[in-house]
Amino acid sequence: MQQKTSVTIRDVAQAAGCSVATASRVLNKSGPASAEVRERVERAARDLDFSFSAIGRALQSRRSMTIGCLVPSLANPVFAEAVQGVQSELKDSGYQLLISCSNYDETADNAAIETLMSKDADGLIATMVAPDRSAALRQAQQRGTPISLMFHDPIEGFTTAYVDNFEAAREVARQFVRLGHRRIGFLALRFSTSDRSRNRYAGFCAECRARGLPDPVLIEISEAEASRPDSLAAILNDHPTLTAIFASNDFLAIAVHKAARLLGRRVPQDLSVAGFDGIEIGRLLEAPLATIETSPEAMGRQAARSLLEAMQGQAPIQPPALPFHFRAGATLAAPNPE
Repeated sequence: MQQKTSVTIRDVAQAAGCSVATASRVLNKSGPASAEVRERVERAARDLDFSFSAIGRALQSRRSMTIGCLVPSLANPVFAEAVQGVQSELKDSGYQLLISCSNYDETADNAAIETLMSKDADGLIATMVAPDRSAALRQAQQRGTPISLMFHDPIEGFTTAYVDNFEAAREVARQFVRLGHRRIGFLALRFSTSDRSRNRYAGFCAECRARGLPDPVLIEISEAEASRPDSLAAILNDHPTLTAIFASNDFLAIAVHKAARLLGRRVPQDLSVAGFDGIEIGRLLEAPLATIETSPEAMGRQAARSLLEAMQGQAPIQPPALPFHFRAGATLAAPNPE
């Protein structure tokens, strides 16, 4: 036991045949090193049973060794998977994740950022209602805190891990048009406070116009209406001529499926439905959901990578959009001629 506590990074460097600075870079993951040198240092550290003192490192570097992560909700598996991706990428980095949820509330977003900064978080990863107008986020940025966003389309001054919502929505419109739909609706939750939902609607509209179709009917609903099939059914009943609905996320698409049943409308025979995100439960429905499939886990990993690079002093570079693909499912069909 005594030998373990007395081992220093100098001992590791000597055993690996490199300088103390090189050993420190490898073990801190804070700089470049060849694969051969990295393997020697890591093997020496294992053989000597060496480990940094997290407290000592934090005091020496004036860091808390924590990263704040703000998401709207963990009840939505999309955000839960993204957080898992963040944690996977941070593994072995020495950083601990502080998670906060805002329930899609702009005031709660700002309060959460302020709380995370009061805990001296060394960096922030966030999905917010309106990051472009968040005073708390700008204040954190002015303090020099590295920030990485998730799910948001690119915003000036920030790096973000994202899927091109505009282009993905255009693909949904193409699928509807291919089947012959012309009376189409877009169902949105929190439309006025979600850049993702607005960009999806914009892309959906753009493709419909390009194909000579009228603009899709925009149907905005509240959370209470989304969670009550009878309320949503009453709203759908106000739009009896629609033959296809694109819901801004998979949860809403599943809710439409339930509400249509209450109206005696079959999916997809009487009403085609498509969602966005590709959550696993959509595959398990009696009629698997048609949707834009993304990888939230990959999004979380990318956001964490960008943040770690910024925390190591690298110049921020906006990564390209992550891939998506349309999953056909079984909730799309040609319009019912009746």
